Amino acid sequence: MKLISKNIWQIPREGKMRVPAFIVASDKIAKHIELGAIEQLKNVATLPGIVKGAFAMPDIHQGYGFPIGGVAAFDIDNGIVSPGGVGYDINCGVRMLTSNITYNEIKPFLNKILSHIYSNVPCGIGSKGKINVSRKDLKEILENGVNWAIKSGFGKKEDIESIEDRGKINGANPDFISERAVERGLPQVGSLGAGNHFIEIQAVKEIFNKNIADEFGIKKDNVTIMIHTGSRGLGYQVCDDAIRQLRQSNLKYNMDLPDRELISAPINSKEGKRYLSQMAAAANYAFVNRQLITHWIREVFHNILNEEGSPSDLRLLYDICHNIAKFENYNIDTKLKSVLVHRKGATRAFGPFNELLPDIYKKTGQPIIIPGDMGRSSYILVGTKNAENMTFSSTCHGSGRVLSRHKAIKATKGIDLQKTLEESGIKVIAKSWKTLHEEASIAYKDISDVIDSVDGAGICQKVAKLIPIGVIKG
Repeated sequence: MKLISKNIWQIPREGKMRVPAFIVASDKIAKHIELGAIEQLKNVATLPGIVKGAFAMPDIHQGYGFPIGGVAAFDIDNGIVSPGGVGYDINCGVRMLTSNITYNEIKPFLNKILSHIYSNVPCGIGSKGKINVSRKDLKEILENGVNWAIKSGFGKKEDIESIEDRGKINGANPDFISERAVERGLPQVGSLGAGNHFIEIQAVKEIFNKNIADEFGIKKDNVTIMIHTGSRGLGYQVCDDAIRQLRQSNLKYNMDLPDRELISAPINSKEGKRYLSQMAAAANYAFVNRQLITHWIREVFHNILNEEGSPSDLRLLYDICHNIAKFENYNIDTKLKSVLVHRKGATRAFGPFNELLPDIYKKTGQPIIIPGDMGRSSYILVGTKNAENMTFSSTCHGSGRVLSRHKAIKATKGIDLQKTLEESGIKVIAKSWKTLHEEASIAYKDISDVIDSVDGAGICQKVAKLIPIGVIKG
């Protein structure tokens, strides 16, 4: 790897690579990137129709086909779409709620709020939602996303403006969703799941950009709520189905792939269009999932804090995907081109005045919400024009694992993590001890190093630092 500018490393073309590869990382992070993830990035650079380069963010680690933290854009006329470039948890994403409640105001009620949210929001492996959704409802969810939730009384109309793609990715076709995916999706609408998914109550610890923070409604010591979850079993099944369906297309279109996990189809092929419709449907499901959870969290805050005479209005700052493929326009070789951008474990980072931003964020640029781990901080950033020019408007999505779940459990054996976190001021409710140990801080890179990498590279700017005060894990 060769350092070509601050925190930007280049891997020159070699072998069958059609474009170079680039990694956004500080010196400190670059030294410890796993070789398997770098090989996956180089493999992505060999795919048909890839333009400019294969990109990785500082939270890069090995995934299925594409590395997690990977970004690649493909020409719509001769490029491909790959389920491995989106991931199994389609539209896994994060949303942030802001408040005018201070840490000191919420502190006496924190245990009560956490226990009520835990009772109100189903979580854990195989968890089922608390509402009965008919097949007709599910079809509308898959097709229309958050519009279904708002129409059904789960949220405010203004929420829509603060969700990527206004909570609905066009082109979804519920008829392409398998019966098995429907069976898995029906009972799980409005559930958190397990693994690295969470609900976190946070306090704003530090402001880096007061002007942007003021625009976002972020004030020091105020409480925020972060929700991280995706499309649950339905999204997993959609990906599984698509990989099985696309196995034949590799032979049909004579694709020479360096890794069978990079299974793909031409964007404009019947198979490619079918997957994109399935992906959009699963993404719409995930938007609704986070919207329902938001509604129930708002109910808890309202019921508990209004009881005590405190304000409890929770405003949606933004909701972003980090496992998705999107059609977007970029200047490539002095020409404006439409490309399909795969972001797998990577977050969109539009700068000011991008045509796809809602009016409320046209002047500032897009809010970017990056969670850390449950024992360390999270960050709010804002997108930049540099990101549009350098990384197809993309940045990191989190810390990035350094230990597998099995190794994390082994490394924390004998430690009472719940007690340790509480001693540092973080109250935790978890469905199982296993999840706590799998998700221990030791399993992740230090989020501050990751954020400094992307901020230093100029692909986004730090706005605020948040610290966890209450965590719910599945």
